[in-house]
Amino acid sequence: MKLRITTFNLENLDDKPGQKPTLEERIAVMRPQLQRIDADILCLQEVNGQEEIGHPRRLLALDALLKDTQYASFNRVSTMDEGGAQVYNERNLVIVSRFEILEHQQYKHRFAPAPLYRIVTAVTNGGGEQTAKEITWERPILHAKIKIGGKILNVVNLHLKSKIPTDIPGQKLDNYTWKTASGWAEGYFISSMKRVGQALETRMLIDKLFDENENAWIVACGDFNADFDDVPVEAIRGRVENTGNGELARRIMLPCEMSIPESARFSLYHQGKGNMLDHLLVCRDMLAYYKGSEVHNELLHDESIAFATDIKFPESDHSPVIAEFEMPD
Repeated sequence: MKLRITTFNLENLDDKPGQKPTLEERIAVMRPQLQRIDADILCLQEVNGQEEIGHPRRLLALDALLKDTQYASFNRVSTMDEGGAQVYNERNLVIVSRFEILEHQQYKHRFAPAPLYRIVTAVTNGGGEQTAKEITWERPILHAKIKIGGKILNVVNLHLKSKIPTDIPGQKLDNYTWKTASGWAEGYFISSMKRVGQALETRMLIDKLFDENENAWIVACGDFNADFDDVPVEAIRGRVENTGNGELARRIMLPCEMSIPESARFSLYHQGKGNMLDHLLVCRDMLAYYKGSEVHNELLHDESIAFATDIKFPESDHSPVIAEFEMPD
């Protein structure tokens, strides 16, 4: 049985009044992308919620995108706000599956408590902050258990913090201009702390799943905002070269894109350079059924151009990444 798993950052899929490009313009170019992917399991990031009077916030823009595709009838789960009554306003994680979703959960500081940090470059009356405060990450991890034949596949969908520096009190002249290089550097450091913290929590979840079942099938995918050899991805991979412990060899997670030629291994363009920020990591046991990966980056535009000119493209600035498996019947 063929199994295609995809991760795709839809780049703020929304339906705000007056937005350019419109949702209809975006659907016209993105729906064919999804149909080409032909996925059995879709892990989506940056899916915004929409509000209607008398209803909780829902994923109406995603409903419109998936309409008239095979995915419209698939099972679906998403992240929910703290009250659990509706989706977040922005950047929801969504898992869409042809197969039955047995259960799902989301995690934020469930395994890794928010670290304490005292900002030193804040411009206040007394200089930097006097007491340490919690550094929390913005988005939870979404985990679903999906039944495929006689096996349970653990799908972990995540969107790690971007490399955009976190705001420091008193250190910004405007949204794009910093007062000092030190302020920018500390903001960049805090964003890195959030990104690696999310990765740590993801790895702790993976280890918990292996503790419960040493033969667990696990795929961790999403927008990592990091390349395969950067610290956040290394933290999730758990390579023996890093732990020095051969007994953990069965628990390593492998980036599927490593089987793609390096010249084609990129999912985002920034300032003329291809970056592989979107990943599908699978456990060693799943490699027995792994057939290959694809990155649909042929029409990928340079997202830094859009940032510089404020011109938004209808397609996403990320490419979908697909891994294909031939599963036992």
